[in-house]
Amino acid sequence: MIRIRRAAGATQYNLAFPPPAPTSSVSTASATRATVSSSHDLTLLLAPIAADLQGVDQIVRERLHSEVALIGTIADYIVGAGGKRLRPAVLLMVARALGYRGASHTVLAAVIEFIHTATLLHDDVVDESDLRRGRPTSNAAFGNASSVLVGDFLYSRAFQMMVDVNHMRVMRILADATNRIAEGEVLQLMNIHDPTVDEARYLRVVERKTATLFEAAARIGAVLCGAEATLEQACARYGAALGTAFQIIDDVLDYDGDPGEIGKRVGDDLREGKATLPVIHALSQANPGQRAQVEQAIRDGRGDFTAIAGIVHCHGSIEYARRRAQIESEAAIEAACALAPSVFRDRLLDLVAFAMRRDR
Repeated sequence: MIRIRRAAGATQYNLAFPPPAPTSSVSTASATRATVSSSHDLTLLLAPIAADLQGVDQIVRERLHSEVALIGTIADYIVGAGGKRLRPAVLLMVARALGYRGASHTVLAAVIEFIHTATLLHDDVVDESDLRRGRPTSNAAFGNASSVLVGDFLYSRAFQMMVDVNHMRVMRILADATNRIAEGEVLQLMNIHDPTVDEARYLRVVERKTATLFEAAARIGAVLCGAEATLEQACARYGAALGTAFQIIDDVLDYDGDPGEIGKRVGDDLREGKATLPVIHALSQANPGQRAQVEQAIRDGRGDFTAIAGIVHCHGSIEYARRRAQIESEAAIEAACALAPSVFRDRLLDLVAFAMRRDR
């Protein structure tokens, strides 16, 4: 929950766990944000940019069209799987918070979504995943080769759309981001089935694979408005910190989530040989027998995952990871305060609370 306190002209934003009861010092606007965040009603949270998001969805559907039937089939399957559209939403919110009145923001938000979806297609092939958002992955439904090639189609279509916008600075940001995401994929591949992965190596992957696209989305929102360098940097910091918090919580849910809610089995990351932050912390606290059990599961992707989840919980590793995510959330809040007050800035703050409190 984000609480706003005003004293002696200062404004402070705090995240609290669990959420405290509202006090008289909480403004009407912040009380509304608390309701939105705690209910996880993303539709309500994104209401100020609902028309923009509809425009993004229309562009996505139009630009997914191809005369090659299989591309259309898989594209429809992907769109049908849903998704939070958080990365496009960040771009749209930042642009609106800075007073943008043009039309390029919806096209570029669709580009961000295409790049994100392409990474998911490739991720699922590399990870040999068979479930995402509660449905069979594209590679499980259509095969690895089809998924990889449709991912390539999405990347190339995204770059066609960038060229249409014809903004060199934006193209550079997106090209650099796409390259860093690819680096993150390779770094993660190097970490697979390696029980010696530490927190620093884990965070390097998170920074590239997840935070980079959030950062690019927020930065582009500022660039479209011609924001000054310091404000652009603040927006970029917001995106990067939000993305990092989002990914850490995603990894927490692998051991602390309801499979019916998160759309995958608890322990799936470990089945894929990934040592994420909860496991890394648990390994640092475990006794020799527990450590051997977890390390073996990382190496071969097999084991008693219920027992390993118990090890993660008994050493306070879920709480540790959530605290680490909270640090990033506070950094995102601080960065967002560089924006002038508006409903759009309020919702950017809400996205931080949503990222921390989501259950899927």
